[in-house]
Amino acid sequence: MFGLSDEIVLLLSFLLFMGFFAGVGLASMRVKQDTTDDYLVAGRGMHPALAALSAVSTWNSGYMFIGFIGFIFVQGYSGIWIGLVSTLGQAVAWIWLYKFIQKEGNERGVRSLSSLVSKTTGAPEAKLAGVLSVVFLAIYAAAQLVAGGVALRAMLGWSEVIGILIGFVLVVAYCYAGGIRASIWTDAAQSCVMIVGSTILCYVAVSEVGGFSGLHNSLKDIDPGMVNMFPADLTFGVTLWIGAFFLGGLGVAGQPQVVSRVMTLKDDKDRKQAAIWFFVWQTPFIALMFIIGLACRAIFLDLDASQAQDGLPLLAMEVLNPFLAGVILASIFAATMSTADSQVLACTAAITDDVKPEWSQEHKTTKLVTVVMAIFVTLIALGGQQFPGFGDSVFALVVLAVYGLGGIFVPLLLIRMMGYEPDTEHTVWMMVAALSAVIVWSVSGYGDDIFPSIPAMSAAFATHFILCKKKEESNPLGRYSLPTRRIATVGAVTILVLFGALEGTYLAMAPEASDTSGDKPYQLSYTVSEWTQSETLTLSDGDTQTFEVMIDETMTAVLIAELTITYSDTGESITAACDEVVTTPDYSGLAGPFSESDDSMKSTTACDTTTVVGSIRPNADLNQYAGEGQGDYTLNGTESELIDILTMLGKAPEMMGALAMDVALSTNEGNPIGNDNSETVTVTLSMLVFQPSGMVPVTA
Repeated sequence: MFGLSDEIVLLLSFLLFMGFFAGVGLASMRVKQDTTDDYLVAGRGMHPALAALSAVSTWNSGYMFIGFIGFIFVQGYSGIWIGLVSTLGQAVAWIWLYKFIQKEGNERGVRSLSSLVSKTTGAPEAKLAGVLSVVFLAIYAAAQLVAGGVALRAMLGWSEVIGILIGFVLVVAYCYAGGIRASIWTDAAQSCVMIVGSTILCYVAVSEVGGFSGLHNSLKDIDPGMVNMFPADLTFGVTLWIGAFFLGGLGVAGQPQVVSRVMTLKDDKDRKQAAIWFFVWQTPFIALMFIIGLACRAIFLDLDASQAQDGLPLLAMEVLNPFLAGVILASIFAATMSTADSQVLACTAAITDDVKPEWSQEHKTTKLVTVVMAIFVTLIALGGQQFPGFGDSVFALVVLAVYGLGGIFVPLLLIRMMGYEPDTEHTVWMMVAALSAVIVWSVSGYGDDIFPSIPAMSAAFATHFILCKKKEESNPLGRYSLPTRRIATVGAVTILVLFGALEGTYLAMAPEASDTSGDKPYQLSYTVSEWTQSETLTLSDGDTQTFEVMIDETMTAVLIAELTITYSDTGESITAACDEVVTTPDYSGLAGPFSESDDSMKSTTACDTTTVVGSIRPNADLNQYAGEGQGDYTLNGTESELIDILTMLGKAPEMMGALAMDVALSTNEGNPIGNDNSETVTVTLSMLVFQPSGMVPVTA
């Protein structure tokens, strides 16, 4: 395009649309008011369409672009349940819970979700809820910054640290520009661009695989279970699996950064209009992401489940021209940054309204709290870069945060909406029960069978009824009466019939484990090639200089690494003796451990030749996949077998970090005539690395 390289076009497109999004956010300065109400809830006068589009973007950014795509990549057609049933749960939240939240917010001037757990400002339970909100949302926001950094690394090759720092600048800029108003305006602009870009991406991706019939056939060839409406081998059956999605959707009412959008609406009429906008916008967006997730599975045969979250940016780069790929990248990055901004503002509201309510009307203090929270979040994100695998840990904590907050807030909101007013002890026990259930369930290993929303809310409600019984309170449902025995019986029978129908359908239609992926023949192709990095050091007599190479997570598996030196002693006019070079490798900065390594100090006077002075064999198990050294290779096996090998060949966890070597020079002192006192030494790190090129089904 215009004679520019694809990389430059991608970068310019990204910068153009990021500038547009930033400009929209900064434009909010023109209408802002310097009050805490305007800063945190936009003066409760936001247009319903803007609030709704922002809610779609804030709720779906990281989840939709990463989590949902990865879920569909693994689940196939059965992943549609999360889209359908969670949307139903969100509809219930918009119809009833958000009505209660908005009413309470307007009547009491509430600006944070944690304020709604109590009728008293600054109550102990509200403080606890505020602290929990801050802890979880800070981690959640840090994950958004990391996700933005990952997107930039995947598509532009930039360091994740650069992405995190850019995100920090944008978060602070949005906050100072117009608080939540800037965030909402940016969300709305990003949503519009993203749905257009996603539509184009979806169309091109489906065309790439031969239309919907080609997509279906490709998925069926990869794994027959991918085209089944139910997953295989659900430990607790399909009813609870689906039910968890409903509660997960209902749990959106427990996300402070989303609820804050509802609090910006003026009245109930605006809430109803916003609900319509929300579902009109989100429903096609979910459908597009569902199809894109399936297309990723059909196109990227060599991706395993752990890499599925990279599907959207990889697909954009694979099937779109660089300009449109830049649009997608800008939309993803802007969405993650704006969501991080929303979470930082939600933390601010929790601190100023609940933890330290005496700050609630101090505008400058409120903005200062926002900056401190932004710095704290950024430090979490930057600190995590020092630990390999931090991204995976943060994602797990994000899941914990989402379901933890949903379990903490939704049951309390429901019983308060019904008219029951729990005291401080009652409220705290319900929150602790929900949080404990999420943690226990998450570490139990059953999270794939049932999302933690069911155990979290079940624990909270069970605690509520137990405490009510202990207090001998006749009606735990507030102004609503407990159902009569007849109604309870009818309800139980209805539930059992639905349960039986669902489970019967599941038994009849669900694929057997043996029918799913792993048994069809595949072929994996890869190359073993040499990767080198060199540096020429100019040393004087007695000098020591350090050669250092940084190896990041983009490095594929390393068969062997060798450090070599070469130098020519050109300064001797009488004798042919070479100067002495002493090398000391240092592998302490690498992650390790290694199968074999040589980091001993070595001394050589062998000039005009290449001398090996250090070596590493990270993983001896890799030897079997490169018996002939450099060259092209193929392996045949089942999909599951080859995915395990592909995962091993695609990563170099032992080599991540800094590899260093000190190089010292000692010149000849015995020859006073023509003796030189310096040399140039070329140090080279050479590695044989694996480069997987693809995995395809073997056809008869």
